This record gives sequence, C-alpha cells and structure tokens, in this order.
Amino acid sequence: MAVIEISSLGHPGVELFATLTEAQLRNRLEPDKGIFIAESPKVIRVALEAGYEPLALLCERKHIAGDAADIIARCADIPVYTGERDLLAELTGYALTRGVLCAMRRPVPPSVEEVCRQARRLVVIDGVVDTTNIGAIFRSAAALGMDGVLLTRNSCDPLNRRAVRVSMGSVFLIPWTWLDAPLCELSRWGFRTAAMALSEQSIPLDHPSLKAEPRLAVVLGTEGDGLPAETIADADYVVKIPMAHGVDSLNVAAASAVAFWELTH
Repeated sequence: MAVIEISSLGHPGVELFATLTEAQLRNRLEPDKGIFIAESPKVIRVALEAGYEPLALLCERKHIAGDAADIIARCADIPVYTGERDLLAELTGYALTRGVLCAMRRPVPPSVEEVCRQARRLVVIDGVVDTTNIGAIFRSAAALGMDGVLLTRNSCDPLNRRAVRVSMGSVFLIPWTWLDAPLCELSRWGFRTAAMALSEQSIPLDHPSLKAEPRLAVVLGTEGDGLPAETIADADYVVKIPMAHGVDSLNVAAASAVAFWELTH
C-alpha cells in the first residue's frame, strides 16, 4: 500500500482529482485513455466488483484504516493520496462524500448490437442532461429489471461523477452505450419503441399491448421540453402515465421508475 501524504494542490498525480474537467477525463478522441471518478466507498466497491480498473485513490486520513480499508487492501498496487480534509476539499472543489474518491479507467462502450442482443426491455435516453436524473434513471433501470440503456449523444455522460454517485453504482450493473442511429434502427433487433409523451395518440402505460411486446424500448426525453416531435412520430407507441388531481406529468426520473415497474412485471 503506497500511501502518499500531500501538502499542496500541486502534488504530482493528484491532477486526476483536481485540474481535469469531466470532458477532459472522458477523452472522447481516445476512449481507451478516458478516466472517471467514483465517489464513496459503496460506489467504489460496486465498480470493483463489476471489473472496473482502479488507477488511484484520494482518501481522508481517517478512512485509510476505516471505511476505505478493504478497498485499499484490494487495490494494493495503486497510489493512495491523503491529506487534511480542508486541503482535499480545496483540491477537488467539493467535500468528499464519505471521504473517498477513486479514479478509474473508462471502458470502451459496447456496441448497440451487444446491448440489444439478449435484452427484452431497453431504456432509450434522449437528450436528458441533468446528472441527478441520469443517475436516478440508471438506478431504477437496474433495480426494476430493465436489460440495457442506450443514450443519444446530447445526453449526460453516465460516468459523470455526480451521476455515478446518484445511481449508487448502478451504472456499473446494467449494460449501456451511445445510440448514434435513428430510433427506428432498433427494429433491426426486434424492438418496438414506446415514447413517453403526452399527445392525442398516447395510450395509458398499463395498456395490454405494451406488456405483450416481446421486445420493447422505453424512450425518455428531456426534463423540460420532452421528446422531439420527430422522435414521437417515429415511435411505435406513444405512452402516458395516467395522472390525478390535475397534474400533467412527472419528473423524468420518477416517470422512468413507474414505467419500468409496469413494463417488467
């Protein structure tokens, strides 16, 4: 175990946790060199169990022999940077959740075909940019029996630090990748699509035809504007969650949980 005490923000090696932006960590041009930050011992353990490669730890001193002891023992060949709590908060720009961060290698995403191959129920996230909503959708998708997630490129990165934390590590438990093709391309793998949207053509979520579909992709749109008109027009179904008391819709994360439960049970 190489525990390295840092006393300044310029200590070599800690730039992974401090100076690199989320976009720089992601490294779109060379995905195999990309990095992401996992935050909190519980989330780090889930990532390790899922086979993600750790590169370095940043840990409050009290957690070295405490909450992070098993993680450090498991990652004995990587550096463990530690220091005063205030210095680490100044270094990262935020208070460490449960006192531990882990920089991890970003894997190359699977192909759309790989995600679709064995799936019965997919999530398609179209233009959702809020990190909290992305994390919550992934947590619900994993917990409620969805088989995979596809995201349009204008959606938030699921390996964003906050999205990972909100998901409680669920982003490591369910296959996901980026969808660059039109929605109709999912028919190649036998999927029908259900766009969650309010329109005159919407059918209720509990409509029998939805559960009867052997392969179904649930399409979720942005927090404010919802799905683009062309996406709704291209979908096989347009679906709404029946509401009461004059409420017209739910937050996308809440709506996703309701839809996933109904369509997987």
